[in-house]
Amino acid sequence: MTAVAERPVAVEAPKARTVEVKIRRYNPEISDEVRWVTYRVEAYPTDRVLNLLTKIKDEQDGTLTFRRSCAHGVCGSDAMRINGVNRLACKVLMKDMPAKLTIEPIKGLPVEKDLVVDMEPFFEAYRAVKPFLITGGNPPTKEWLQSQADRDRYDDTTKCILCAACTTSCPVFWTDGSYFGPAAIVNAHRFIFDSRDQGAEERLEILNDREGVWRCRTTFNCTEACPRGIEITKAIKEVKQALLFRRV
Repeated sequence: MTAVAERPVAVEAPKARTVEVKIRRYNPEISDEVRWVTYRVEAYPTDRVLNLLTKIKDEQDGTLTFRRSCAHGVCGSDAMRINGVNRLACKVLMKDMPAKLTIEPIKGLPVEKDLVVDMEPFFEAYRAVKPFLITGGNPPTKEWLQSQADRDRYDDTTKCILCAACTTSCPVFWTDGSYFGPAAIVNAHRFIFDSRDQGAEERLEILNDREGVWRCRTTFNCTEACPRGIEITKAIKEVKQALLFRRV
């Protein structure tokens, strides 16, 4: 019996649409005034917002300034406010977005130019919580082993890529530049609950400061903004509990 080949089903190619992209522009070398500029650009459903920004810079306005690196949601460098929500531009598909976009820099950090902010205050808070393994005594003679349960205890907070989307979505951080912010607390959590680490008490004392973990108002903005899906509010709660009971 001769087999009959099935005809391939024709797949319709995705169609482009014209999208209006309104971008907050600021160049201190020219003026201290902020202005909004709207660009019209063709976008396919499979395009990311980062693709649109690149098209605008390459084809319409070479002065547009923004950060990007890997373009795959790993480096965290292209965090920005897209339609009022902190997102990574490289992870937002245009099929999920309306035909009008408003793009501005993340809030709470000094704007250097257009969508680029000064990240130093953010990293200063990150460094302050000692985000590294602290041990004492003699150097180990072999690899430190850890049970799967011990590793699972802090697995979620190892996912942070330091994009600052969580910290700059926090209303407390917007109004109080001294607050450590969610990202710093998340990275402290990662080591506080690591069974190999001996610096938990030191970090807890740092976060017990009036600008530390107690400034959190549990608005859940940070958890909703995290592009890695970290349960940030839960991690902050666990650090608060560790401070209350001094038991980790």
